[in-house]
Amino acid sequence: MRLRLHGIPVTIQNTRPDIATDAVIERLDEALALIERYQPWRLAHLRRDVGELRVIRFPCRGAWIPNEDACVTELTFLARRDITAAPVAASIIHEGMHARVDAMGVHPHHRDRPREERLCRRAELEFGLALPPDLGAPVVERARESLGLQDHEVAPSIDWTEALLRQQRIDQEASR
Repeated sequence: MRLRLHGIPVTIQNTRPDIATDAVIERLDEALALIERYQPWRLAHLRRDVGELRVIRFPCRGAWIPNEDACVTELTFLARRDITAAPVAASIIHEGMHARVDAMGVHPHHRDRPREERLCRRAELEFGLALPPDLGAPVVERARESLGLQDHEVAPSIDWTEALLRQQRIDQEASR
């Protein structure tokens, strides 16, 4: 499914019959509305730096896929109702910062990954602090915790094979 939300092209691939696509769209719209209301320049950056927001099943809550010009937001993360739209918005801002670094022409092989991750976390922190305190608190807490991590913790190496296997097991359990 393709649509446009807040001026950004969105592609949704819902592979989970237990998740309502309409609810996912609603949560994504809420997250983008928070960005637009509290830090509109970040939404302008997303419109300029990101070719599309892609909602798919993925092993982590968000990712920037530079060769596809796509910011991934994880399907089940959007479907959660035990959190507000604020952490979703913060995740989109985080991945949008990776897109911004790419747009500035920083070559992938010359990047300082921990430094870039901290840049993204600081953007999350600034966003969380811009929100009303009760809404921003979980974003601020998570960002501050991450900013205190060592380099190998803030930008860990991910075993994508293992992450995908875990995701498949979770999806199999959900389909039973």
